[in-house]
Order: sequence, then C-alpha cells, then structure tokens
Amino acid sequence: MNSIDLQAIKRRYNIVGNCDALNHALNIALQVAATDLSVLIVGESGVGKEIIPRLIHDQSPRRRGNYFAINCGSIPEGTIDSELFGHEKGSFTDAITESKGYFGIADKGTLFLDEVGELPIATQARLLRVLETGEYIRVGGQQVLKTDVRIVAATNVNIRKAISEGRFREDLYYRLNTIPIQMPPLRERGRDILLLFRLFAMQIAERYQLPRITLTEDAERLMLKYKWPGNVRQLKNLTEQISILSEERVINADTLRQFIPDDDDTTLPALVSPNTKSRYDSEREIIFEMLKRMQTTMENMGHELTSLRNQINNQPLHGKSPLINNYRGNSLGQQTDDIEEAQVVEIKDSEPETEHKKDEILNENDVKRQMTIKALERNGGNREKAADELGISTRTLYRRIKDYGLDKK
Repeated sequence: MNSIDLQAIKRRYNIVGNCDALNHALNIALQVAATDLSVLIVGESGVGKEIIPRLIHDQSPRRRGNYFAINCGSIPEGTIDSELFGHEKGSFTDAITESKGYFGIADKGTLFLDEVGELPIATQARLLRVLETGEYIRVGGQQVLKTDVRIVAATNVNIRKAISEGRFREDLYYRLNTIPIQMPPLRERGRDILLLFRLFAMQIAERYQLPRITLTEDAERLMLKYKWPGNVRQLKNLTEQISILSEERVINADTLRQFIPDDDDTTLPALVSPNTKSRYDSEREIIFEMLKRMQTTMENMGHELTSLRNQINNQPLHGKSPLINNYRGNSLGQQTDDIEEAQVVEIKDSEPETEHKKDEILNENDVKRQMTIKALERNGGNREKAADELGISTRTLYRRIKDYGLDKK
C-alpha cells in the first residue's frame, strides 16, 4: 500500500504515528482483510490492539455483517461457554430462554476475541472445533450447529510460556496464529510519543477550555527516554493530569518529573505529588493510597467545618449575625471555581440595633480567608496541597492569596 492510502486509513481510524513498526502492522492488516484467515494480534496492554480487528472487518467482504468485540478475560469461567456458543432453554438455573451466543448472531461477520489467552482450557477446545470445522454445540444442547465467523484474536500474555505451563493449547495457538500482527510498544515508537502527546493535549484543552500545554526540548527528551509501561493509555492519562493540575502551560523537564519518574530502571508511573517518594508494586496499591488521601481530606474538611461553626456560635447575636447555612464540599476535591464553599445568610435578632453597639460580623470573605490561612499552615505553605484540600483550583487559591493580602506576610 502506498503512503497516501496508508495516511487515509490513519485519518479514518484516528491513528497517530509514523514509526515503521506501526506502519508494518497496518499494512499486514489491510493485506489480510480480504481473506478469511485467522489473525492473532500480539502486544502489550494499552498499545491499541483493538484498532486492528475493526480495520480488518471494515475492509473485508464481511463488512456488512455483524462485528463483536469480546473481552475473554472479563467473562466468568462459568458463563463463558454460554456467552460464546449459546445455550438451550433450561440447560442451567438462569437459562429461562435459549440463546444463540456470539457465534450464532455473528454468522457471516467477525468476532474479535480480546485477551484470548485467558480462555479456560475447555473453552479453548470448543473454539478450536469452530475454527477447524465451523461447527459448535450450544450449552445443554445436542444439535450440531454451523457458523461462518471470521476470528481475530489478541493477547498481551506470552502464549508460548502459557503453552509450556499447560494453560493454552498449542494446536489452538497455531490455528489462531495463521497471520500474526505485532503491535509495537510505545517506548519503541520514537517521536510518535510526542505526536500523541500533542494530540491529547489539544483534545483536553478543547474539552475543558484550557490553554494547551507544550513541552520544552528537555521535557521532550525525558518523554522519549521513559519506558511507558502503560503505553498509549498511560500517555493519555498523564497528558490529562498535566493539563489539569499544572499551573505552567510550557512544561519543562523539572515539571514533567513531578508526573513521571526520571529513572532508566523503573517502569512504574509516578504519583502526582512532587514530594512523594513512594514506589508501588501494583495499581491496587495506588488506588488504596488515593482512597487514604481522600479520607484524610474529608476528615480535615469536617474538622474545619466544626471549627467554623464554633466560631459562629461564639459570636454575639446583637443586630445581624451571620450563619453558615451550607458548606458545599466535594469529597473528591474536584469543586469548580464557580461554586462557593459556603453560603452565608443573615438572621434577624429580636434585640434592636443601637448606635453604641458594634456587631462583629463574620462575612463570607472572612470565612474563606480563615480557611485559606489554615489550609496553607497545615500543608507547610504548599499551595498545590492547600488547593487540593480546599477543593479549589490552584489558580483560584493564588487569586485568594493576593486578594486577602496573604502574599505580603
């Protein structure tokens, strides 16, 4: 395929990149699309393997038929056979009606079996029979049914290792692997990393009406040096984090290191906080740490609200006195700038005002000012942490500091 046709395909499927490995994978997919040969796509998680089967189906004679993408790893082992091959009415407790299964409803179409390496051994035997003869039997049935389905499979596991460990059938592997397609990891795609970053930065800027972030040369070198264990998915998430959390719009290497580690030997993503030195062995630990931080933030907000209420209760009730009516806080710390943290209303006191008495009025600005001061004190003057605790953006915090004269202290 010439370069003009290939660029047209990339535009149609929103594929960004010009590295040789990516172009080779796309060329193979386009060449094999006109056939009925089985295809096995191999690549790490997050590299974009799901694009290839969609492209193959759309460019094949089966494009008018059904296309289904099935994540084999997300279906419980007890129901995977029923999902794929269907079942007869009454074949198990919840089988109140019969089901054709994916192989039945995808007849004359294409099935994309993602994470095919996660299939149970018994299901692998059924799949092998369909690939070789086009025949299958529903769960609880006896009748042999026929189907004409094109199979495109994908995996991010080492199939040869799984075969040696008895977790995957060798004959099924060779049947699926008629045409292999290798999707390159992001770390091997060179300057495609920077092209993808610019695309994601532009998309997030348009979505949230923010100035688009750009990279300095030293930041670009750091991006190209990092190993990207989460591949394109990780790059997109990181670009969104920087776009939302960074005050700077021109990102240098020092700012970028707050989001990714500058370490040749690590493949672990960094936490957002620049002062964090922890390393995590799994995504689960990262989630637990985030939940702990959220809980701490909520507790701090509760203590702050209690303190404010005590201040209000200790104020004299002569004339007009403020009352904190409602504190609108977001437990996730994602409060927008146009939502105020507290609404202050005034109540009438039965005792009339006199010229000799002066009311001590705690207005809304006083509340915000006190909250801002205490948040900065608790976080050692770290403005990003203080803004996160208050549930406001860093820009809003900077504006408050200036308005309340706190920058002059």
